[in-house]
Amino acid sequence: MASVPNKILISPQHDDVRLDNFLSKQFLLPKNLIYKEDLKSNLKCCPKCGAHHKLTCRERFEIFFDNKNYEIIIFLMEEIMNVIKNIFLTVLLSLFLISTSSADKIKIGTEGAYPPWNSKDASGKLIGFEVELAWTLCRYIGQQCEIVEQDWDGMIPALTSKKFDAIMAGMSITDERMKTINFSQGYADEVASLAVMKGSDLEGMETPEAVNLNLGGSSVNKAMKTLTSALSGKTVCTQIGTIHQNFLESGDVGKINLKTYKTQDEVNLDLTNGRCDVALAAAVAFTDYAEKSGEAVVLVGPTFSGGAFGNGVGVGIRKDDTKLLKAFNKAIDKARKDGHISRIAIKWFGFDASM
Repeated sequence: MASVPNKILISPQHDDVRLDNFLSKQFLLPKNLIYKEDLKSNLKCCPKCGAHHKLTCRERFEIFFDNKNYEIIIFLMEEIMNVIKNIFLTVLLSLFLISTSSADKIKIGTEGAYPPWNSKDASGKLIGFEVELAWTLCRYIGQQCEIVEQDWDGMIPALTSKKFDAIMAGMSITDERMKTINFSQGYADEVASLAVMKGSDLEGMETPEAVNLNLGGSSVNKAMKTLTSALSGKTVCTQIGTIHQNFLESGDVGKINLKTYKTQDEVNLDLTNGRCDVALAAAVAFTDYAEKSGEAVVLVGPTFSGGAFGNGVGVGIRKDDTKLLKAFNKAIDKARKDGHISRIAIKWFGFDASM
């Protein structure tokens, strides 16, 4: 259909202005029409019926300003509107990118005080086995990561209150913890051990090399009996809120003087300063401390696994976040298959602790 000529304006108020048959057929216009020029010369008042037509902003400027000033004002207004439009679009795009970035980023909580699982370097940067593994798993998932520091005793409450999305902090998978949160499949074993200062009377304790509390049997019972006798009346130190505290409070090791600390670093310091007879933690936490500090810390007794010590270390995730749980499980499978977990474990532990 042909376009409507500029000089034609539809005017529903009229019934006495008609176009010829050609125009009516050519432009498919109603019969009630009036010419723009007639309206313009009468300040938008119809010369036929006196009806007033609405003035546009541009037409108001044309009335009150001469052509030269009008063109300058229109130019300035158009420039101002272009600037406003560009600012608006820029802000809108920035907000979109920020919201998209935030939505795609996985925030992971770690303690930053449990080397070599997680710790900080001299500059305060988070480092360690789980920090490096977290970046690796996020690459497999295809999303950005942000790793944040959180005190151990507030780790699970911070997760459930959505301060972050996941926990990677040497947290063992236990039935008790799974009442509150979910876990991915395990990515590393964490065997526990007792440690003393060299020269302690506990160095000569005769026990099996390893005890798996899930297996039970005469050898496990014998080892626990030896342990109970050796620790009787001793001051045993461990970090608060850990599987190690749970084990020591279970009664399986008899009557001991239990002391708990906020961080593993505090446990290590009191052990070397003689305020603890013996301490319990992950074996690698003690060997890492001995190597870096030069202190004569030695492991004694068996290593522990199973039972109160859980079933390996996994990613802690909120109960309702099933999508993220599946993503981490899939990423762990791929990282294990590609050998990444083993390589990272050997780098930080000195041996392959991957599951």
